[in-house]
Amino acid sequence: MDECLIELDNSSVLVVPCDNESQPCDYTDWKHSSSVVPVLYMLVFVFGLSGNGVVICTVWRSRTKRRSADTYIGNLALADLAFVVTLPLWAVYAALEYHWPFGWLLCKVSSYLVTINMYASVFCLTCLSFDRYLAIVHSLSSNKLRSNRTTLLSLSLIWFLAGLLALPALILRRTDEKGNLTECAMDYIWVASEDTEHFWVGGLTLFASTMGFILPFLLMSTFYCAIANTVTRHFQNVKKEEQKKKRLLKIISALVLVFAICWLPFHIIKTIDALTWLDLISVRCSIDEFILLAHPYATCLAYINSCLNPFLYAFFDQRFRAQCLSVLRCSSAPKWIPPGW
Repeated sequence: MDECLIELDNSSVLVVPCDNESQPCDYTDWKHSSSVVPVLYMLVFVFGLSGNGVVICTVWRSRTKRRSADTYIGNLALADLAFVVTLPLWAVYAALEYHWPFGWLLCKVSSYLVTINMYASVFCLTCLSFDRYLAIVHSLSSNKLRSNRTTLLSLSLIWFLAGLLALPALILRRTDEKGNLTECAMDYIWVASEDTEHFWVGGLTLFASTMGFILPFLLMSTFYCAIANTVTRHFQNVKKEEQKKKRLLKIISALVLVFAICWLPFHIIKTIDALTWLDLISVRCSIDEFILLAHPYATCLAYINSCLNPFLYAFFDQRFRAQCLSVLRCSSAPKWIPPGW
């Protein structure tokens, strides 16, 4: 089956199928989401900037009594903050029918920050899950593994890997004039020929979904299942701890489910796209039309996770919530802070 290309947004160019007679599918009725998507981007920008800013200030103020989990939360907020500051650029890009007026440098840098956020955020979440696993399941024997030195080493590794894995976005992104529009898209001319380009596109897409979603999600699910099992057994016959048990299980479920809900549709679409590039599957025009329509909103849903993270990973924690409220009130830290879980 022949393939036809169509530019979607800041994250990718999707391949679309041609019909059995090698004629392209009819996309004359398809329109860019030039009104809804920019509004969603700006909402994520406003809430993400304010929420992650409060979290970063909170972590900085509590540095003398900072837990390892707080450090991961702070770096998670930093990754999300670095990403959301680029959203106004992408909102304008979508509003202008995917015309990029900001030049090649911002095209590369903003794309790089988007990709770094994807990796750094999910790696921080995975390490936070592992930290909670050690704190609850191996609370007596994990002090050395949860030391400040180990935390700093793991964070250094997180940012190094995120920066390294995001390099294709920095190297291969470029602006391209097409008629009256300037696109900000991936260009594989530096690493591939026309005969091998589809291998690069499909391979890099599958690699990003594997490293940026599948493996971290499997690890997080494993850690939280172990936590849930330990909490259930530990509080099974202790009535006064029943409410704490329920709260812990609710938080654990929310952490995993919200992450999956936000990112799963995006990575499903990207995986189908990659498999199509690699000629491993073929899809009907009707299915591909649905993918084209869903892709911008799946991207928005994934980005929404960046403004939800402060609430899910900080405000659910009573201790951290008290510190956040102290920052918002511009007062000193409260004398009594509820114990964290």
